[in-house]
Amino acid sequence: MKNPELTIYYRRLPHWRLEGQVYFVTWRLHVTQKTLTSKERNLVRSALSHFEGERYSLFAYVVMDDHVHVLFSPLEGNELKSIIHSWKSFTGHRLCREFGRPSPVWQDESFDRIVRNEAEFLEKGNYILSNPRKRWPDMEDYPWVGLGKSWISGQAGPVPAKVGNDCPTK
Repeated sequence: MKNPELTIYYRRLPHWRLEGQVYFVTWRLHVTQKTLTSKERNLVRSALSHFEGERYSLFAYVVMDDHVHVLFSPLEGNELKSIIHSWKSFTGHRLCREFGRPSPVWQDESFDRIVRNEAEFLEKGNYILSNPRKRWPDMEDYPWVGLGKSWISGQAGPVPAKVGNDCPTK
C-alpha cells in the first residue's frame, strides 16, 4: 500500500496536507467586520452543506457570530484549499452584495488541522457542537450548528475509517 504524501506549506500559518484525511478548519470575520446576523449565518450554513457528498464529506459545523468551525474530509479530486476558498469567496461576495458588508468579509488566513485519530475526531466534533453553549450558556436552541450527512448517516461508521490511517502526524 502506497503511503500518501504529506505536503507542508506556510503563509502566516503552517498548512499540512495529506490526501484522504479529515480536517478541522476555522476561519474568522475580518477585524473590521461587525458580527453576523441570523440571516447572514443562514447563508453561511447553507453554503457549507451545498456541495456535501460531491466535493467533501461534512461531519460537523458551527457558524458563530464571528467565526466558523468545520469538520470535514475532501473527496478525491478536491483540494482542501479550494473548498475553503469556495466557502469564503462565495459567502463573502454574497454577504457584501445582499447585506451591504464592506470587503473583505473574512480574514485572509484560515486555521486547519489534520485530525489524527478517532479520539481527536470525537473531541473536535464535540468542540464544534458545544461552541454556542460555551459562548451563550443560557441559549436553548442554536440553529447554525449541526452534524453533516456523513456523520448522521453513519456511512463511515461512528467516525470516519480514514481518521489517522497512515497519518505521519500521530
